[in-house]
Amino acid sequence: MGWFGGNVKEYDFVMFSGSHLMIIAILFVFSAAIFVFREKLKVKKWRRAEIGIALSLILIESCYHIWMYVNGMWDVSHAIPLELCSISLILSVILLLTRKMLIYEILLFTALLGASQALFTPLLNFDFPHFRFFHFFYTHLMMIWVVLYFTWVHGYRPTILSVVKLFVFLNVLMPVIMLINKAVDGNYMFLSHKPKSPSLLDLLGPYPWYFLSMEFLLITLSLIVWLIFREKGRKG
Repeated sequence: MGWFGGNVKEYDFVMFSGSHLMIIAILFVFSAAIFVFREKLKVKKWRRAEIGIALSLILIESCYHIWMYVNGMWDVSHAIPLELCSISLILSVILLLTRKMLIYEILLFTALLGASQALFTPLLNFDFPHFRFFHFFYTHLMMIWVVLYFTWVHGYRPTILSVVKLFVFLNVLMPVIMLINKAVDGNYMFLSHKPKSPSLLDLLGPYPWYFLSMEFLLITLSLIVWLIFREKGRKG
C-alpha cells in the first residue's frame, strides 16, 4: 500500500536489524553532538529551531493519526495519546514552546526512562522506509534530545523535588487513565492488564500487584537519573 500505506509484511520490522542499529547510532551521535556543541547552541537564533521542532512534532503526530484513520486503524481504545511516550511527546512540545522548568522536570524522567526503552525495544511493525518507521523514531529521538538540549544548553537541572513532582504527576494521572480505560475498553499504560506479548511487567508480579512494583522501579530509576543530572545550573 505504499510508503504511507498499511501493509505490514511489506515493511516488516526486525529488532536490531540494520535500520534499527542505525537509529541507535544516530541517537548516540546526535546526543554527543548536543553536548560537544552546547556552547554554540546557546545563541538566540536557536529559539526559532526550538519552535520549528515543536511544530514538526505536532505535524508528524497529526499525520500519524490521519494515517491510522485512513487505514482503518484508529480506535478510541488505543489511539488516544495517553501512553507514557505520547504524554512525553506532548510535554516535549510544551517545553520547546514555553521553556517551563516544571515541564522539564517531568519530561527528563519520562523521556530518558520511557522513550529510551522504546528506542531499544520498539513495539513496531513497520521498517524503513515506511512512514510509521519515521514517525516512531523521529518522535522518540526528539523526546530524548529535547531534554538533553535543555540540560546541556540551557542549564536546566533536576532536584530531588523533581522526583517528587514526577511521582505526584503520574499518580494523579493514573486513576484518570484507569477510568478512561474502563470507559473505552482500553489498556493505556498497561493499567488494565499486562501486554499479551512477553515484557518486563512479567517480572513485576501479577495484576494488580505489579502496580506497586512499577512504582518502586520508577522511584529507583528516577533517583538514578537525578543523581546523574543533578548539577545545578542556570535556567534560561
